Amino acid sequence: MRCNHRSPFAPLLFLLASPFAPLLAAQEGGRAPSADPRARFLTSRESPVVLPLPLEDDAFLFAVFGDRTGGPAAGVQVLAQAVADVNVLDPDLVMTVGDLVEGYNETPQWLAQMREFKSIMGRLERPWFPVVGNHDLYWRGKGPAPEREHEADYEEHFGPLWYAFEHKGCWFICLHSDEDDPEKGDKTFNEPRGQKMSAEQFAWLDRTLQQAAGARHVFLFLHHPRWIGGNYGDDWQRVHRRLVEAGNVTAVFAGHIHHMRYDGARDGIEYFALATVGGSQEGIAPAAGWLHEYHLVMVRDGGIEVATLPVGTVIDPREVTGAISEEVRALAAALPRRVEGAARFAADRSWAELAVELKNPTTRPVEVTVAPRSADARWRFFPDHDHATLAPGEQRRVVLRTRHASALPDDDVRAPELSLQVDYLGEARRFPLPERTLPIAIDPASLPRAAPRGALEEQALALDGKSGRVRVESERLALPDGPFTVEGWFAARQHGPRVGLLCKTESSEFGLFVNDGTPEFLVHLAGAYVTVKSSAALPLGDWHHLAALFDGEQLRLYLDGALVGQAAGRGARTQNDLPLLIGADVKKDGGAESFFAGRVDAVRISTGARYAGERFAPARELPIDAATLLALDMESSCGPWLLDGSLRAQAAERVGGAEVGGAEADAR
Repeated sequence: MRCNHRSPFAPLLFLLASPFAPLLAAQEGGRAPSADPRARFLTSRESPVVLPLPLEDDAFLFAVFGDRTGGPAAGVQVLAQAVADVNVLDPDLVMTVGDLVEGYNETPQWLAQMREFKSIMGRLERPWFPVVGNHDLYWRGKGPAPEREHEADYEEHFGPLWYAFEHKGCWFICLHSDEDDPEKGDKTFNEPRGQKMSAEQFAWLDRTLQQAAGARHVFLFLHHPRWIGGNYGDDWQRVHRRLVEAGNVTAVFAGHIHHMRYDGARDGIEYFALATVGGSQEGIAPAAGWLHEYHLVMVRDGGIEVATLPVGTVIDPREVTGAISEEVRALAAALPRRVEGAARFAADRSWAELAVELKNPTTRPVEVTVAPRSADARWRFFPDHDHATLAPGEQRRVVLRTRHASALPDDDVRAPELSLQVDYLGEARRFPLPERTLPIAIDPASLPRAAPRGALEEQALALDGKSGRVRVESERLALPDGPFTVEGWFAARQHGPRVGLLCKTESSEFGLFVNDGTPEFLVHLAGAYVTVKSSAALPLGDWHHLAALFDGEQLRLYLDGALVGQAAGRGARTQNDLPLLIGADVKKDGGAESFFAGRVDAVRISTGARYAGERFAPARELPIDAATLLALDMESSCGPWLLDGSLRAQAAERVGGAEVGGAEADAR
């Protein structure tokens, strides 16, 4: 049992953050609120507003579980998680729709499975009510089956095959959908002959509906969704007619098919089929109902609201202590942000070594799975993954090796990456962190050299404004502190409120932006950003040259060779190990945002201040010299990489919607 300090408002707190929230503000469908709302609303303020108050009707919440069986033995763990979830939600009661045990066995095995199921369901803090399914009844074994198979076992250990009970003015009716075929005396759910309600059960249902005539709602539960027809035949039609005659049947719930299905309101009666809580699950489309889930039903006088919660998505806020939240924050900050080493192409097919440093700064164990991968299946990794449990305070270096099946890259080559999956192991539960993906750099020395200028057709980089950018790893750029120049040719297709062109920002480094069409350059000097904005906008469509520089004394910004802004600035540049992004701004995790839409050409980054004075004539082909750290003319490429034409022969990777094509004069 849980501690007895549970707040009586726990269900309300859940509802305020759930699909039921609009119900709380509704004023129809239940007993009217007090005549004078001020009797229930207190304040010391003079505001004339009296906020809408919740209904005071006799509302309640119940849960419905789908099939447990037909899946792996680990399905009982899914059931256990569903029980833990529901205990947090604290409904009045829990219903099942059958297939509680694996069954199809002899009595000793059936009894062991029954005890396992009941021991897990026994952890519920509210009553639960079983419905019988085919797995609960069907006997398989040596020799003849017992009369009526496992029916006697079921009724001895779970309850009657059909029954009903009343709760808060509502009736819950549990039916038996696996009765014997009256003619052959066997059980089958695959043929209509075995899917007919016996005269005995129908007469009992009729009497029960008469007794429940004054109920606010009547809910029916059975295992097989007989209303869908097919192998179930058409016997449900007479049952449905009797439900309609009752006038107060609100909904029918079933299972068996292992995926959700809603068949609408027939004559005012809603029909729901549930998926699974541990049963076999194809998982074809979880969002479309193939998943482990349970239904929550909020009952009010005027009707019901039904919501589906995937198993394992409910969090008990009492488990997320301040200590846990701070430790998880520290763990996330300690995760590696880069992979040491680089993959390479080699004629001798030698292995390249990669490594990541893992740290656990917390007081709890941490599980980490490191897994390299690539869209290019020709990469080989050894080992193909590494799983480690780090003790509190432990630090571990994970080393992997990789090689490519080809000695030289081609246009189908794709870069590898490293996946990090990390779980913080609390006392009561594990807390998974979002998967972190780290790029694995390619040794540029193993890539072809950029072709000489003029040897190839003129090309330009086209960026989609949604995901496209070019990425240059920080260690490849290696821009030292001191004066530097960034520049390029740009043809914008459209402007946005915040757009990155050449960026390495994140409370450090530098960034060239064009926000709302206005160029802006910022450099983090002596602990703060110094910013210069253009006095002129970057026109749309045609090609324009932008250059931004820091000369040690000031920042200057040039548009088409004309000085359009300057600002004084001194001090050391705050550096980081984040990548340089062309066509976007970089995020603190190395990702991208604030994308540029248009074309880019002739990007050059240099040490020193390239330009001075009020005006210069920008070259369409920027010269390359010893001060050039990166020169991307976009003509030379290999797979996703743009080949650097500087003396350093670096490489930059195209990511997302970034394509190379003809350098048309108009980008529109």
